[in-house]
Amino acid sequence: MTLRLDYLSPLPPVRSGISDYSVDLLPHLAAVADVRVIQLPDLPLAPEMVARWRPAAIEETGRGGRVPLYHMGNNSYHAAIAAVAAERPGVLVLHDLVLHHFLLDRTVGQGRFEPYRAALERDHGWIGEAAARPVRWGAFGRAAQFFLPAHRTLLRRQRGVLVHGHWAAAVLAEEDAEIPVRVVPMGIPLPPAAHRARGLAFRSAHGIPAGAPVVGSFGFQTPIKRTEVAIRALAAPGLEQVQLLVAGELSPYANYAELAAELGVAARVHVTGFLPFEELDAAIAATDVCLNLRYPSAGETSASLLRILAVGRPVLVSEYAELGDLPEEVARPIPLGGREEAALAAALTDWLLGPEKARAERGAAARRFIAEHHEPARAAAAIVAAVRELAEREPPGDRPPAVPPRSSAIHVRLPGRLEVAGLEGWRPGERRELVVTVTNISHCRWLPSHELPGGLIFEVQHHAGERDLFRGRSWLSLASALDPGRSVSFELELRKPLGPSRLLIKPTVQLTNGHRPFGDWAWDRWL
Repeated sequence: MTLRLDYLSPLPPVRSGISDYSVDLLPHLAAVADVRVIQLPDLPLAPEMVARWRPAAIEETGRGGRVPLYHMGNNSYHAAIAAVAAERPGVLVLHDLVLHHFLLDRTVGQGRFEPYRAALERDHGWIGEAAARPVRWGAFGRAAQFFLPAHRTLLRRQRGVLVHGHWAAAVLAEEDAEIPVRVVPMGIPLPPAAHRARGLAFRSAHGIPAGAPVVGSFGFQTPIKRTEVAIRALAAPGLEQVQLLVAGELSPYANYAELAAELGVAARVHVTGFLPFEELDAAIAATDVCLNLRYPSAGETSASLLRILAVGRPVLVSEYAELGDLPEEVARPIPLGGREEAALAAALTDWLLGPEKARAERGAAARRFIAEHHEPARAAAAIVAAVRELAEREPPGDRPPAVPPRSSAIHVRLPGRLEVAGLEGWRPGERRELVVTVTNISHCRWLPSHELPGGLIFEVQHHAGERDLFRGRSWLSLASALDPGRSVSFELELRKPLGPSRLLIKPTVQLTNGHRPFGDWAWDRWL
């Protein structure tokens, strides 16, 4: 029986990688399934797409026994898709593991903080709620945006989820084993190999020397694309002739011209801005090697990277996340961190300035990889097989996330109790082992002293006049975490001086740059 699908995705004229992907996939999917395109009410649809696919209204999604196939990405183009997918379970193709930026766009971006906070708390528990608080005051942190994916509720309302890489599938399985996930290849058509004449014409039009080695960076240029690292690498000895082609719309944070001028490489950095899809092949043909550096990552399989390989250009990629799914013969990994710039310069020297035969072999291997693993008909067949399997499942449904308990890593002012036993009848000059008992009466787990940040340690001072008799000795350390309602006891050996003395025991929390008081419940007494 033919599988009946409702297809929901951004489509032309929307400028989107997922829109381009759908244009390539739809004819092949329609050859193996009964496909009905759903028109998204908040996005335009090109007349030729209307004529070809005769789309149905979004209210028709899933009716008549059809299976909704949702394509979900991390931008505002997917607002209508997310809304209907939350109400009508289907199979969802997750193009970006992280949907946090999508959440920001449709909440805080519209001046609505409370829906943002509620959604993060629903998907990530108290961790999400805590991460949302600074946003109310305009403090946006990259860590939360990339490491809190904000997709749990949406995914648990689907019959299944499709991703394009094994790394992405492993991450989802680790996050929530109840969500059924299947890996399907991303369909990428194999165009003609890079045409030298088109590449030379593109070089001429953009002032790039015909015989120079060229490395290209493609796509929307944000700091996570690491293009600044490539500009710095151009200044390395031996790369004086290498040119950098930057083809893509610049974000407000991409200050490439200023950096290139500062490093003395401005004449070798060529920025085109946004290029229409039909010009990309010529731009890729103008290069010898391309870049797909990325950190942090939203976990997507990059269609632009696969299109570069399909044209026959090898790629230098960050040694990170989903990029590890690619074979090193066509995608050479560049380590992140302090060695990134030097490693990139070395890779450019090797792949750009090495033997021409080796460059040709890498280009041929790149095309073979796409032909063998990403042929669109094969991708369509894999999608149909996965949807057939998943469509009969019931969605896992809403359930609070399992998150670690709150801990002293995020709270530095929590209630507790300190008690000291063994003081009765203590004579001057006598050495005794006092028993210090600490009780956690807060709602959070207290981390052991060796964990940073957030470990608890109890500072001890024993003053007689101007002297601290405890100075130089070890403070009292938590050996393991202390849960709410639990107590731990320490033995504290002291000699009582002949005159009056003051014993002070105060809780402190270890920070990366020292320690600070942990609440106001220190034990402080004259003996």
